[in-house]
Amino acid sequence: MPAATLDAFLNSYLGQPDELRSAVVATVRQLTQAATKIRNTINQGVLGTAFAGTRGANADGDIQKDLDIFADDIFLDAMRHAPVALYASEELEQPVLLDSKAPLAIAIDPLDGSSNIDTNVSIGTIFSLLPATGAPDGNPAASFLQAGVNQLGAGFFIYGPQLALVLSLGSGTHVFVLSTRLGTFVQAYESRIIPQRTQEFAINAANYRHWDEAVRLYIDDCLEGIEGPREKDFNMRWIASLVADCYRILMRGGVFLYPGDKRKGYRQGRLRLVYEANPIAYLIEQAAGAATDTITRILEIEPESLHQRVPVVFGSAREVARITRYHTEPSAIGERAPLFSRRGLFRA
Repeated sequence: MPAATLDAFLNSYLGQPDELRSAVVATVRQLTQAATKIRNTINQGVLGTAFAGTRGANADGDIQKDLDIFADDIFLDAMRHAPVALYASEELEQPVLLDSKAPLAIAIDPLDGSSNIDTNVSIGTIFSLLPATGAPDGNPAASFLQAGVNQLGAGFFIYGPQLALVLSLGSGTHVFVLSTRLGTFVQAYESRIIPQRTQEFAINAANYRHWDEAVRLYIDDCLEGIEGPREKDFNMRWIASLVADCYRILMRGGVFLYPGDKRKGYRQGRLRLVYEANPIAYLIEQAAGAATDTITRILEIEPESLHQRVPVVFGSAREVARITRYHTEPSAIGERAPLFSRRGLFRA
């Protein structure tokens, strides 16, 4: 039986059409067209017209590449042809009002991992679909200050060996790959399930000296391997591309940590809640994983500003829960409790 196309999946989701579902479907279709244009430009590499040159800094202080701006322009133009009231982007200080009567708001990181552009590492586009609330033309920021549980859907494109779309519209996390032969996205994986346990973690270990004690203790225990309190060997992975690390976890499990640390400007982490952490958390939870700010569920955090940053831990549910215990009740971790010495009765 041939694999389902993205169009077939979207038609199935549409079911009995209503305004919101119809808007979601139309918007996803516009996003795929825009992502295909981005992929074609990325594939030209340094031979293309928009690549890895530096423009300056965006509204949140991060260095912008030429391709960041190019991608933002492509997606903004695509959303002008979708039922979207408001467009918010990492590259723009304020949301853009497109159609005050449209039912959706989209928050997007047009080109995640752009620092990897000139090293040929996978990069991507992350998006969050929200209901437009209140009066979009009066208070455009309000639609983006909703907790992540209110998302109607979320996803990311990853520009790697294949152009893939990871998408959830509230019923599992599905993966589609662009077929150049068919000229459309085809479902590669249906309803991904992340294993609850893992022996793989992703973190930038160069920041070890800046971490809080709970993070250091967790990583120490993993690194001690089979001889340590976890009694199993761990592998470390760190691509420094959020979409690439997330895609790997969706494929084979693992846990990702980008905690806050003691460096100036890093106390609240570096990932943005609205257009990075929320959509990733939505995808991870729909795949039976978990996502927190080390303690609180990401999707329950009420954003205070569009570009708000947040510490992020996501992946295999039991490992995420364990990391929370390192922060909230380290004495309850069996192998660290004095009563049970280093090898306790409550090993994971």
